[in-house]
Amino acid sequence: MTKLKLGPIADDTPVKLTVELPAGLHRDLVLYGELLGRSGGQGPVAPQKLIVPMLERYLASDRGFAKARRSVNAGRQPGG
Repeated sequence: MTKLKLGPIADDTPVKLTVELPAGLHRDLVLYGELLGRSGGQGPVAPQKLIVPMLERYLASDRGFAKARRSVNAGRQPGG
């Protein structure tokens, strides 16, 4: 079975977002959703359900962003 970075997608209340994607990226998202559905024993996952967990995973793995976020948040704390 294919090892994917994302796990099962939680059923969450959707937030409407409009974004334009290149056709090739959309095809890849559709395929990723199909592969993820197969590996989880469910049906295909719609591309719009993949975007949030992918962005969350990307941001969580970006060390430069994490460092900058800590710096910004430290400046916002009371007394800081």
